[in-house]
Amino acid sequence: MQKLLSYPLTILFFLFFGLALLFFHPIQWICFNVFGYNAHKKSVSLLNRCLMLSTNVLGTRYTFKNNQNIPLDKPIIIVSNHQSMYDIPPIIWHMRKFHPKFVSKKELGKGIPSVSYNLRHGGSVLIDRNDGKQAITEIGKLGTYIEKYNRCAVIFPEGTRSRDGNPKPFKPMGLKMLLKKAPSALIVPITINNSWKLLRYGKFPMGIGAHLKFKVHPPIENKGNIDDLLSKIEQQVIKDIKVD
Repeated sequence: MQKLLSYPLTILFFLFFGLALLFFHPIQWICFNVFGYNAHKKSVSLLNRCLMLSTNVLGTRYTFKNNQNIPLDKPIIIVSNHQSMYDIPPIIWHMRKFHPKFVSKKELGKGIPSVSYNLRHGGSVLIDRNDGKQAITEIGKLGTYIEKYNRCAVIFPEGTRSRDGNPKPFKPMGLKMLLKKAPSALIVPITINNSWKLLRYGKFPMGIGAHLKFKVHPPIENKGNIDDLLSKIEQQVIKDIKVD
C-alpha cells in the first residue's frame, strides 16, 4: 500500500524538485556574474532549502542535531557517511555559515540545472573516479582553497553511497590530501541516518515517510599520527549509524 501511494507522490515531488532547479539556475547566474560570490552563495543556500522542502511531499522529515561550537575563523573539513544525493541539501543549508564545498564526480558538472552550475562555479571540485591522479590533484586544490579562505570542504570517504545504510570502509587518500593541504583545518564528523530510505525502491518511485537524521560530532584537531587520526574520524562517523 505504501509503495502504491509513493507513485503519485513521487511524480509530484519530481515536479517541485525540477521546478526548484530550473527557477534557481538563472538566479545563480545573475548572482554570480553580477553581484559576486556572497550573493551566489546565498542563492545556493536557498536553493537547497527549497530542495529539502520539496521532499516534504514524500512525508520526509529532517532532524539536524548540531550542538557543537565550531569556529568560523578556521577551515573546516566535514567527513560523513553517504547514503544518497539527499544527504547534500541539509548539509549545505544547516552548515551554510561555513561555506561548504564538495568533492563530486565529474559527471555532475554538466547537464543538471542549478547543480552543475554551482559545482563548476561555487568552489567545489569535480573528480574523475577513473583517474586517481586527477582526483587527488583536484582534492588538493580544494584543500588549498579552504585553507586560504577559511571555508569548508565536505568529503564522503566511502567513495560511493550505501544503498542499505550500512557503512562502507573509508578510502583514505582523498581525506589525507585534504588534511595535508589544509593543515589548520578542524575535522567535523557527521553521521547520517535514513537518507537511503528515499531510494529504497530505486530511483522510481521514491520512498515515503523517511526521517533523515544528521548528527554533528565534536570537532577533531588535524594533528598526530595520520593513520590514527583517520581511524578516529571513521569510528566517530560510523558509531552512530543505525540501520533498521
